[in-house]
Amino acid sequence: MAHTRIRKFNTRDTYPEQKLDNDLCQAVVARGTMIFLRGQCPQDLDTAQTIASHDPVAQTHKVMQNIRQLIEESGGRMEHLCKIVVYLTDVRHREAVYRTMGEYIKGVHPVSTGVVVTALARPDWLVEIDATAMIPD
Repeated sequence: MAHTRIRKFNTRDTYPEQKLDNDLCQAVVARGTMIFLRGQCPQDLDTAQTIASHDPVAQTHKVMQNIRQLIEESGGRMEHLCKIVVYLTDVRHREAVYRTMGEYIKGVHPVSTGVVVTALARPDWLVEIDATAMIPD
């Protein structure tokens, strides 16, 4: 692993009542070139078209694919991901969104914050994820 991950944990242990499986940690110690991503939404990076689905799983897949693509275009890899902030418009989508997100961060252990908001920039968006990565020196 490129960075030091402090107090790694999995959400299946911290939220046993929910069906989650996210590798996270309490802190990341990183040195290198920072990549700041704007909040990623369920839209195509080239066309800015929103995907047709109103399903939180499908939307999260697109969001995480965008994050991976942008990190790679910046010269990094998903293992360089240090922090994510998840914005949800409905707390009832939390488990589906976090389960899907977990597929992309398995073994990475970024720090994570989740927030429920009234709305996102477009009414059909259910999830937005802001990410920060660091390419090691």
